[in-house]
Amino acid sequence: MMRLGEILIKRQLISQTQLEQFLTQYPYPAKKLGELLVEHHLISSQDQRDALREQYWRRKGHWVID
Repeated sequence: MMRLGEILIKRQLISQTQLEQFLTQYPYPAKKLGELLVEHHLISSQDQRDALREQYWRRKGHWVID
């Protein structure tokens, strides 16, 4: 299963460094990662929806575009 952060990196919306720094700042977030990234203007809400859609379809085994 591909995690949301991995999808965002693959799509070049955030870098590995940005993700690591963000997770260091919020090691136990009260909100989900995508929500926090949108709130901090690191990704758009559309980027979040697209990445979550991709994550859903990957989990179901139906994602074939890479």
